[in-house]
Amino acid sequence: MVTTSENIYTFEQQQYIDSLKKGNYDFQWLKDERPTWGIRAKIKDPERGLTLQDANAAYAGEPEDAPKLRTMAPRGAVLGPDLPDMGYTLNEKYLVWAENVVPLYEEAVARQWSATRDIPWDELKPLPEDIERAQCQISTLLTEIEMIASDFPAKWLWQMNQHFHEVKMFLCTQAMDEARHLEVFRKRALANGGGLMHCLTGTEVFLRTILHAPTYIQGSFLMHVLGEGLVLDIFRGGEFLAQNKVEKEIYRLCMQDEARHVSYGTMHLKYFFEHHPDRETALAEMHTLADVAEMGIPGFLTNPFIVEPLAVLMGGGAKHIDRGMDAVRLIWGRMREEYLSRCELAGFDRRSRTQVPEQPPY
Repeated sequence: MVTTSENIYTFEQQQYIDSLKKGNYDFQWLKDERPTWGIRAKIKDPERGLTLQDANAAYAGEPEDAPKLRTMAPRGAVLGPDLPDMGYTLNEKYLVWAENVVPLYEEAVARQWSATRDIPWDELKPLPEDIERAQCQISTLLTEIEMIASDFPAKWLWQMNQHFHEVKMFLCTQAMDEARHLEVFRKRALANGGGLMHCLTGTEVFLRTILHAPTYIQGSFLMHVLGEGLVLDIFRGGEFLAQNKVEKEIYRLCMQDEARHVSYGTMHLKYFFEHHPDRETALAEMHTLADVAEMGIPGFLTNPFIVEPLAVLMGGGAKHIDRGMDAVRLIWGRMREEYLSRCELAGFDRRSRTQVPEQPPY
């Protein structure tokens, strides 16, 4: 069917077209008087450039607690009539916000790195087989789990009201971070004559729990506060005990990314509890979730495909695995303590009821 101009344009649009043909312009957008017109965003630090904080300080900076509309219109824009509803489900600030999300976004975009160019791959030398196998096993594990922190925010991003654009922007940087982590650990597994190793059923079950969490806050707690917190401690240990410059740089760069994700999740949990209309019920529900989730941590940290490769790497070889186990025991204690400290910071005291034993069973 041939479409003609008669059934393309509304009556008002056709009137405007006829006016344009006569050289007459509407100029309503030019005549609009805004009380904020002329206010300039002041750059606080010229070395950093114009940041989100600078722009927000000048205009439309603080999001409303519960925006009335669910549109794609930028916060502070003039809204036309009958804007379509985008169907967002996360329309209250406490459901997504964290007080540190704006500076975390700025840090994220400033510290992006390349898994291709910024790792000194040409300096990677052959390693003893036990150490190479251990590194490949841990790299396989990290390749397996890192992408969940891209999949999870992708699931929820489109459900967040555009009014909270800073959160959405930060989660986009997180998705890019995790894609890069998958890339760098997959490359490490394949770069030195080894290869991808074993994937574990228990790991996949936990990842599925994160991805299929019924609410954003529950999934965020499982991923940012619990899961990525544990991975962050693995990165710290890996960077400290790396066998060569390649691994040291991989763990160092991944660690700075992961620290941002954990920081957002912790402060989001804090904001959630502080602004929830029924704090006590929210705390009770999160405690129930944590009671179950924490029970999986001892199993994760007693799996031979995780514990033994870590011990080999930390001991400097299979002959020194006993020495490496001492380091693994220290990591257990550090993981537990830092997790409980994050919960405390968020106003979520788990010390009296945590399911993670204070000491490892080995």
